Amino acid sequence: MESLSDTKWDVVISGTGLQQSLLALALSRSGKNVLHVDPNEYYGGAEAALSLQDAADWAKKYAGVDGNETFSAAQLFKDGEGLAAPRSYSIALAPQLIHARSELLNQLVSSRAFRQIEFQAVGSFFIFRSSTESSAPMLGRIPSTREDVFSNRAIPARAKRWLMKFLKFVLEYDVEPQTELWKSQQSEPLADFLEKEFKLDSDLQSYVVALTLSLHGDISVGEGLASINRHLKSMGVFGAGFAAVYPKWGGLSEVAQVGCRAGAVGGAIYMLGVGVSATQRVSRDGRHLVEITLTNDLTIESKTLIRSDAKAPDRHIRLSRLDAIVDAPLTEMFEVVADGAPTPCAAVVAFPQGSVSGEDGTPSQYPIYALVHSSDSGECPTGQCVVYLSTLSGSGSKTLLDSALSKLLSAASQSTQPAQSLWRLYYEQTCGAGSLIVENNIVSFDRFTPDLAFNDTVLQSVQQAWQVVAGPDADNDSYMKFEDREGVQEDDAFDS
Repeated sequence: MESLSDTKWDVVISGTGLQQSLLALALSRSGKNVLHVDPNEYYGGAEAALSLQDAADWAKKYAGVDGNETFSAAQLFKDGEGLAAPRSYSIALAPQLIHARSELLNQLVSSRAFRQIEFQAVGSFFIFRSSTESSAPMLGRIPSTREDVFSNRAIPARAKRWLMKFLKFVLEYDVEPQTELWKSQQSEPLADFLEKEFKLDSDLQSYVVALTLSLHGDISVGEGLASINRHLKSMGVFGAGFAAVYPKWGGLSEVAQVGCRAGAVGGAIYMLGVGVSATQRVSRDGRHLVEITLTNDLTIESKTLIRSDAKAPDRHIRLSRLDAIVDAPLTEMFEVVADGAPTPCAAVVAFPQGSVSGEDGTPSQYPIYALVHSSDSGECPTGQCVVYLSTLSGSGSKTLLDSALSKLLSAASQSTQPAQSLWRLYYEQTCGAGSLIVENNIVSFDRFTPDLAFNDTVLQSVQQAWQVVAGPDADNDSYMKFEDREGVQEDDAFDS
């Protein structure tokens, strides 16, 4: 351990969350002395994926902490028999799908890190429809292509024409003359814009708004059009029938581990179960350094310290989450919907505002989203699936999420015996903007974003942190652009 104290560290990275791990990837060929520590015994930070035993330990840790922590209010429930061995599961704490047009995928390709990640297709987007006098609750598939619209039997012919007009418009919404239609209304609610300009009824408005994955449900015209444009332009990029992918075995946790693995191959030293307990700035021979005391009582010095911001951001967003293991495969949710398309490992279900009620009958104030993952995701055994539900925190959030889970399982199992939950984990998460705070040679990443689809803006913070470490002479054009290491064959489809 003495050698760690004697080493002249260029950078110490605290935490193995996604942003810190991508920074490790970016520095993996820099030749700098990097020490990467994490107080947890696992990789991934707030984006980790846990076995059932690790999840149980995690729930005990975060059961009673206050809301200033990243996670709080954790509760674990075992609902029935039928769970496999704990290591058969990989439960993601903050799952996010990745659109095919995401800059994250471009960087994973240019850095050659993609070779170590198995991506799978995210399939259909559904919307929950409550029961009526003439129909049971159901999951309606949201159309997002021309073929989807024309094959949908639930949409009247006249409404299909207006929906097609909107889809055509949004593909080029950001160029003239389309900008003239919406720029003056960009801060207005998207739903109002859809009714006014495209005559979409409330049902079709809910379809479109659901595609934005907006947590508030009242997304603005500007933000909404950008989100839908990204979704539509991602459709078909990597194959027919899907617009997004998901990393197998645990989502963003897999990306984080690949970044750390690249850092280790590049010479970085890794220490799990060791965090930072104290810091102070010091001067040595005219150099400004950070003196860092680790939780194992070792003291080291580094030119730069990269860490997670320990304080809740002033404008934080608080999510309520419910992860559930279900005793059925829900195969109808993962059907192939286009010729030549791969079998998806995930589906998205949107519960619009007011479609779920709490115990006292109060309707949900915010939308609820469910990411449903099949066993092909590597997160559960064959014959089961994992459901990740989330909504903005409010009064009775847990009850609302439980109700949404029950409704989803009922609607998705209409042709068979209703599926049942075997295991549930409820918790609350305080999220930030994924931005960066630079205070001389101590750099802090804000808490990660609450988005259900990966937000590329967090990549800007990673590059900014890299610039701090690399120095003013860093070549930004070479950022995250590496050649394959010796012995790797360029035979992957991504290379073409």
